[in-house]
Amino acid sequence: MVAARKLDTTIYPETDRMGEGELQQLIDELFRPLLARWLASRNVVAHVGSNTFIYYRQFDSSSRIAPDVYVLPDIPQTRIGRSWKLWEIGVRPSFVLEVVSLDVDKDYFEVPAVHGADIGTGELVIFDPEARGRKDRNVWQVYRRTRTGELRLVERSDGDRVVSKALDCHLRVVGEGDAQRVRVATGSRGEVLFPTEAEAERAEKEREQAARIVLEGKLAALQQKLDRLRAKPRKRR
Repeated sequence: MVAARKLDTTIYPETDRMGEGELQQLIDELFRPLLARWLASRNVVAHVGSNTFIYYRQFDSSSRIAPDVYVLPDIPQTRIGRSWKLWEIGVRPSFVLEVVSLDVDKDYFEVPAVHGADIGTGELVIFDPEARGRKDRNVWQVYRRTRTGELRLVERSDGDRVVSKALDCHLRVVGEGDAQRVRVATGSRGEVLFPTEAEAERAEKEREQAARIVLEGKLAALQQKLDRLRAKPRKRR
């Protein structure tokens, strides 16, 4: 006889109505769509979300986390989730970016523990925009899951970029102070910034304008040549 499944009457809230720092929000707002474009350009099927509750223990609404930016593999970007329940979707985040907030201890210690033991995240990158000049903090921390299943800290860095193996690119901070943003970067050393949608559109307009100028120059040269031919006196027979 098949055992009856336990009815889940748990209420899983979709928001806690808590605010976040403006710098943290601005970083998330730029990086989430940028990352979605990057994965789409590589034909990777994945859902890139931001600040959505991910529940990791059924029947317990307190067992949740809301990553700043996360990637759920094999779930289309078009699928919208007000919250995600890991036991329902059957996948774990392949990548998570956490931006350190005012609660530094939570982001430095609690967040890696939850992603490691409870969420099953493949790669966790913690970015601390206020770490420079502080001995007890780092701009970047990179955690990756080992073959034995452990989410291990593999890199601490105060540089402007780190490698993300899960995303096959570099993550690079640009700007200073409140203007800091996290960008996707390509090239062997992360020297090329992957463009935002606005930057791509602007570059396309500039290319079209440059091509139009070249074409207009060629047409003007042809017109001048035609005018000279017309002005040249004809020889009498």
